[in-house]
Amino acid sequence: MQFTKENIPELNKELEGKLAIDIISFFNTNLGNEITFGTSLGAEDQVITEMLASINSSVPIFTLDTGRLFPETYNLIDSTSVKYGITIKPYSPVNTEVEEMVVEHGMNLFFKSIELRKTCCQVRKLRPLKRALIGRRAWFTGLRRSQSVTRVDMQIVEWDDNSNMLKINPLINWTEEDVWNYIKKQGIPYNPLHNKNYPSIGCEPCTRAIMPGEDVRAGRWSWENPDTKECGLHK
Repeated sequence: MQFTKENIPELNKELEGKLAIDIISFFNTNLGNEITFGTSLGAEDQVITEMLASINSSVPIFTLDTGRLFPETYNLIDSTSVKYGITIKPYSPVNTEVEEMVVEHGMNLFFKSIELRKTCCQVRKLRPLKRALIGRRAWFTGLRRSQSVTRVDMQIVEWDDNSNMLKINPLINWTEEDVWNYIKKQGIPYNPLHNKNYPSIGCEPCTRAIMPGEDVRAGRWSWENPDTKECGLHK
C-alpha cells in the first residue's frame, strides 16, 4: 500500500473500525522512523504517548514549547519522559522572531485581534512545527471529532497541506469518556489542571477553566467565536 495523498481514501477504508493502538501499530510497521508524534501533553496526547511507548519507544516525540505554557505542562513533560523512558524533544520559536513580534505588537498581542493571535501562533507554533516535521512522511495527533465544531469532519488519515504529509488521528472516534477511562485504567500521568476544569490546555494566557455545560474547547481563546478556535496546526 502507498502512503500518499491519493491513497488516503484507501487508507481510511483499511483502518475504519480498527482500535487506536492497531492504527498506531500499522503506521509504525509501515513507516518506521519516517513517522513522528507531536504532543501538547493534553489528555488525548498522553494516551497516544502511552500506546507508542508500548509499541516502539524509539518513535520520535516532540512538543512545541511556545514559551508561554503552564508550569504544570512543563512538569508533565518531565514526569512523562521518566515514566515511559522516552525523550520528548521541545521545539521553540526563533528568539529574534518573537522579539520582533512583541516589540511591534505588544506582549499580549493575541487579545487585540484574531489576525494578531494567529500571528503569534504562527511564530510560536507553526514555524517550529515545520522544523519538527523535517524528514518525516507522517505524524500522529490526538485530535477527536467531538472536541469542537472545527473537527467534526476529520478522518483517521488526512493530508496535512501545511506540512505536505499524512496526518494520522488514531483517537478521532473516541469520546471524552473513552479518553479518561483509558487514562485511569492504564495509570497514565496527566496535567493536574484537568482536575480544575481545564479540559483543553494550551498557552497560559490563551486558556481558562470552563464553566459547567460549556464546550470542552470553550476555554481556548475564549474571546473568539467557536469557528475560529484553531491555531493553524490543524485545519
